[in-house]
Amino acid sequence: MNICMYFQVHQPYRIKRYRIFDIGRNNNYFDADDQTDLNNKKVFTKVANKCYLPANKTYLDLLNKHPEFKIAFSLSGVFIEQAEEYMPEVIDSFKELIATGRVEILDETYYHSLSFLYSEEEYISQINLHKKKVQEVFGVTPTVFRNTELIYNDWIGSVIEKLGYKGILTEGADKILDWKSPNYVYKANGSENLKLLLKNYKLSDDVAFRFSEKTWKEHPLTVDKYAQWLSVPQGDIINLFMDYETFGEHQWEDSGIFEFLKKFPEEVLKNPHNKFLTPSEAIETLPAVDNLSIPFYISWADTERDLSAWMSNDIQRDAMEKLFRMEHQILKSDDPKLIHDWRKMTTSDHFYYMCTKWFSDGDVHKYFNPYETPYDAFISFMNVLNDIQLRLNKKSQESHEVAGTPN
Repeated sequence: MNICMYFQVHQPYRIKRYRIFDIGRNNNYFDADDQTDLNNKKVFTKVANKCYLPANKTYLDLLNKHPEFKIAFSLSGVFIEQAEEYMPEVIDSFKELIATGRVEILDETYYHSLSFLYSEEEYISQINLHKKKVQEVFGVTPTVFRNTELIYNDWIGSVIEKLGYKGILTEGADKILDWKSPNYVYKANGSENLKLLLKNYKLSDDVAFRFSEKTWKEHPLTVDKYAQWLSVPQGDIINLFMDYETFGEHQWEDSGIFEFLKKFPEEVLKNPHNKFLTPSEAIETLPAVDNLSIPFYISWADTERDLSAWMSNDIQRDAMEKLFRMEHQILKSDDPKLIHDWRKMTTSDHFYYMCTKWFSDGDVHKYFNPYETPYDAFISFMNVLNDIQLRLNKKSQESHEVAGTPN
């Protein structure tokens, strides 16, 4: 069985508790003034020490030990920014992985955003920004794409193919597969050559969500047991896609996750029929067995695997609509700082923190959430948008004054 392992690496610029009296006085939206409060540097440093650095070291050792082992990452642009600012050694550790020649980097939107829901132009701009950043920092040009939170439909496939990508990752959701298996490569419906790699969510989530769950009937999950599961399914490929924070953050070190990881490649490769592939290798070497039509949005979030994590209530929709109504005015400002701040607001996490629905995946919505309630997240978000609007108005007034145009 071919096995493709991909990890999402992302940390947002979380909005601090931005109050109404900050509007017009303070345009520092993301760095908490009170260092005892949750802030982005503290979060990043904590996760880097628990996950990124030890996991990268473990994977580097495994890649050096097992020449057949291969993995892939997607690092959001805002993650890369924070790593450069807070802990450059994290960037260096990813460079070491890439230097092995068996670690693939994928493209996504720079801001890990939901821009595709409102603006194709902004969506493409953020994709191009990400590609440029990856080229500058890591010296590679990705050929495979993963959209924010594996969100996909046929329209996204058409956009991604026009941009020249060979393939795209998404969720192997039951509602789009019906009787089909996620363990094959599919051709995107309506495309010329774009191929789809579908997450096997059952096997992925056994590690990402259930590994340390003591009430799970398969606990403890041993490496030999898991390797047997990977060898049983019918198909051409098993795609194991998960958050990189699985290692050390979601599943703490004392759960045994790193020991599991250290033994994983060797155990899998005991079966001579098993082989590791990067996403681009899978796309190049495995044939598409069928067209797969996905007319509605799917994602890897929660049990519903749709957009409800970000758009299930009025406050989420109101916040998003107000944000994207500002797009053209923002871009016309030609103010790099203002544009960058606005684009940070398009990051999907802000809307995730506003989610009010019940879900069955545990308290994932509380992960590093700086707000006590979804409504607190909404208030801070809307206050920031009001301040951005004031900055826009001031910029416009200054432009009129320079041009000698009466207000």
